[in-house]
Amino acid sequence: MGQNILEKFSLKDKTAIVVGGAGDLGKAMVEALLEAGAKTVVIDFDDRIFKICEDFKNTGLVHVTPIKADVSKVSEIKESYDAALEALGGKLDILINSAGIQRRYSSETFPDEEWSKVIAINLDATFYYCKHAGNTMLKNGGGKIINIASLMSFLGGITIPAYAASKGGVGQLTKALSNDWAAKGICVNAIAPGYMDTQLNTALINDKKRTEEVFLRVPMKRWGTGEDLKGLTIFLASAASDYVTGCVIPVDGGYLAR
Repeated sequence: MGQNILEKFSLKDKTAIVVGGAGDLGKAMVEALLEAGAKTVVIDFDDRIFKICEDFKNTGLVHVTPIKADVSKVSEIKESYDAALEALGGKLDILINSAGIQRRYSSETFPDEEWSKVIAINLDATFYYCKHAGNTMLKNGGGKIINIASLMSFLGGITIPAYAASKGGVGQLTKALSNDWAAKGICVNAIAPGYMDTQLNTALINDKKRTEEVFLRVPMKRWGTGEDLKGLTIFLASAASDYVTGCVIPVDGGYLAR
């Protein structure tokens, strides 16, 4: 007789790295991992990461370590990964790639430097962390990788060509890595959040007309939050999803169904 279903969702004795854990969605996913029992390292460029981790410790979620890094720089990606792996004792079970930025300009005026930065953080960093984690997990017998995609992995959006391109890339990268690693014990999936109440969407949320337009396509008639990602995060990070790989799963309040 195997584990009962609740035991399958446990992350006790598991280790995790969350990239972009100071963001609104990343922070919620870190909290979910800690609550499920995983020892977690959080990588982010924002100094808020230190207070966030301290706050977690003050609530009893003590197995969390912050590492500051600029993930737009390849050298800092490798340095931060190595430091995180050392903090976890050389063992990695779970990687979550949640780092992301947004820039809005018309396609004909989109600044070259902004394009490069969006692609570097949203797509390039995702691949590099996956590559490093993949090498570790292949040696250790497998693991779970969760990338953060977007509705823009399916749609084009408006005035966000770099973001749409990067998130489309994340969706395809997730499938490609799954194809390469599924038979070797690594499940690679992506969560595609819908319209979420985050700092990334502040301008959109403050635009009453655009909000009304969005809600015409969201049957639940509300913005999503980090809390809405916690359940799926634990499912994809745990033994409960051992036969799930190569998927880009929307958490969008029904947006794509309209």
